[in-house]
Amino acid sequence: MRTFHLSRRSVLAGTAATAAVAALPMVQGSAQAAVPAAGGAYRWRNVVQGGTGFITGVLFHPSARGLAYARTDIGGAYRWDDRTDRWIPLTDHIGWDDWNLLGVEAMAVDPAHPNRLYLALGTYAQSWAGNGAVLRSEDRGATWKRTDLGVKLGANEDGRGCGERLLVDPRDSDTLWLGTRHDGLLKSTDRGATWKAVSFPAAPSATGQGITLLVAAGRSVYAGWGDSDGTLANLYRTADGTTWKAVPGQPAGTAARVPVRAAYDRHTCELYVTYANAPGPNGQSDGSVHKLRTTSGKWTEVTPVKPGGPTSDGGTDSFGYGGVAVDARRPGTIVVSTNNRWSLIDTLYRSTNGGRTWTSLKDKAVLDVSETPYLKWGADKPKFGWWIQAVGLDPFDSEHIVYGTGATLYGTRDLKNWAPEIRGLEEASIRQLISPPAGEAHLISGSGDIGVMYHERLTASPSRGMASNPVFGTSTGLALAAAKPSYVVRAGWGDHGNGAWSNDGGKTWAPFTSQPSMAKTAPGPITTNADGSVLLWSFGTGNPGFRSADNGESWSEIASFPKGAAPVADPVDPTRFYAFDTTTGTLHASTDSGLTFTARATGLNSGDTEFQLVAAPGRSGDLWLSLKWNGLYRSTDGGATFTKVSSCWASYTLGFGKAAEGASYPAVYMVGSTETITAVHRSDDEAKTWTRVNDDQHQWGWIGAAISGDPRVYGRVYIATNGRGVQYGEPA
Repeated sequence: MRTFHLSRRSVLAGTAATAAVAALPMVQGSAQAAVPAAGGAYRWRNVVQGGTGFITGVLFHPSARGLAYARTDIGGAYRWDDRTDRWIPLTDHIGWDDWNLLGVEAMAVDPAHPNRLYLALGTYAQSWAGNGAVLRSEDRGATWKRTDLGVKLGANEDGRGCGERLLVDPRDSDTLWLGTRHDGLLKSTDRGATWKAVSFPAAPSATGQGITLLVAAGRSVYAGWGDSDGTLANLYRTADGTTWKAVPGQPAGTAARVPVRAAYDRHTCELYVTYANAPGPNGQSDGSVHKLRTTSGKWTEVTPVKPGGPTSDGGTDSFGYGGVAVDARRPGTIVVSTNNRWSLIDTLYRSTNGGRTWTSLKDKAVLDVSETPYLKWGADKPKFGWWIQAVGLDPFDSEHIVYGTGATLYGTRDLKNWAPEIRGLEEASIRQLISPPAGEAHLISGSGDIGVMYHERLTASPSRGMASNPVFGTSTGLALAAAKPSYVVRAGWGDHGNGAWSNDGGKTWAPFTSQPSMAKTAPGPITTNADGSVLLWSFGTGNPGFRSADNGESWSEIASFPKGAAPVADPVDPTRFYAFDTTTGTLHASTDSGLTFTARATGLNSGDTEFQLVAAPGRSGDLWLSLKWNGLYRSTDGGATFTKVSSCWASYTLGFGKAAEGASYPAVYMVGSTETITAVHRSDDEAKTWTRVNDDQHQWGWIGAAISGDPRVYGRVYIATNGRGVQYGEPA
């Protein structure tokens, strides 16, 4: 298990199982997957946040009205339900062992068979990540068959907004193509059941992009190549399904170095290609748009606005081009997107004359984010977009355009009024969960990218949006005072402060008056004692912990605090704090309100920063320690001694909720393993026995960050996922 900071979100998970190429039914989790125990049936739903993640691809089916699919970098794939105007998740069945498959590298549909859907899965191409897989469905993703690949894919790496890299051959529905990043071109002749590498003119690079896109143009297939230096060919074509050749006359230079996406206008026989000097979504500063008349081989540059011009603040208008879609009903009508245009803000350009002239759709756009207020990011209004590499144009409605951003999917039906078309699609990477014992909100969550949210209702995006004053990107810490739940503190990455406090349960916030110097570059977990009079803040293994007894007015170093440990407050005694030093396997405790810490239990497992210590509510010194595959341990003497819990062999995260009727101890919820499968469990008898409460269709990949029961609703449990937001379950 390890943390990987390749992009805006981190995967905190173990190596996925590696398998040879084989056709087999879709396995729900590990090979020993089990159904819930008797009495464990639960109903599962998403806590509504409203998107919050990077939509990397949108695909309208060309011949089935109202059918569309979306892919995300770490949160799986979705199908649009036109009857309910909602996205239906298609990959929640992917289990703990297969966490790496929740990133969708590419998707493909069969124009001749509307029920067929294909997904290429694999989040990371690093050595520690498992190989990719292809899912194939004959019922629009309701059920799947799976083929494990012998290569790695990279749905959350640079270039994840390119594509699609997966394509059904226009000559033969049984033939599929899959472009990889480091292993060339793969081909299947049995509808994705088996795959073989085939000859391709360009040699893959160990660190490059490989094939960035595959697109059909008539009966030919075109492939983009992302490893060109701007002088070598980066667009290839096959007309016979066997021989690939560089397309003659193609554009060259920095602005056309990486082909990002392509779309074909069958009416005019023109292929439109967007280019940038880097694959994106970050790092692009130049780009262009070109079209190829496939019948004559003539290339024409149709770039709406060339990057590099001045901005009003004296800077440079640098960006690349990303998404592209053609209107199936109106010849010569195209939409393209800019990407990584931070100064003048990204936009969509639309042309109705084959790219001779363009109109920016941003200029007259009216954005309605009333359903997802967080999109204002603490400002007065939202911006049109950023990280726009996914663009879709409904083949049955010329004014229905959608585009993905780093946090949502905007759509319009009249080219002027835009609103998120995101219902049902939740992609947040959740880091912290609090279910308060009192107050309006039953849940406060901390996430990657969107900071902290106060959930007045679980079924609607928070009306206050994300917590502001200050606004955070990623939340690193979230805690409330057990005896004073109106007092809440948070920490995270922000441009205007890295810590804040609330006296109204998390509705409104104020920044700490001061903060330790390292808070800006290494904000970490934070907690408050039972009565809210003392704060402890940790800043990574290279820095000491700090303490404040005046609500953040001033901070003092705690020399005896174990560096990098997550501070835990005793829920009853305000003078007690605990911290587990994962580097040495030692439990440290303070009995003087965090002024000093002393070592107590020693010799516990060490070396993994994801080991978690929690305190049982309403009890002093009752500690539970999740040591992952080393098991679960409990202390009832404030950490002086720990005893291993024999009822499970692995524990990753643990939390508490309202006790069962007649029980004197809170319900215990755990992500862990009691037998063979890692799952969500509940215990009503202090972990003597467990009931599995999730099922094989609700697994959500890696779910080891946080779990919490609801202290006011027995049986309700909240689960932090790494890409599927907050899932909550209740007894069915």
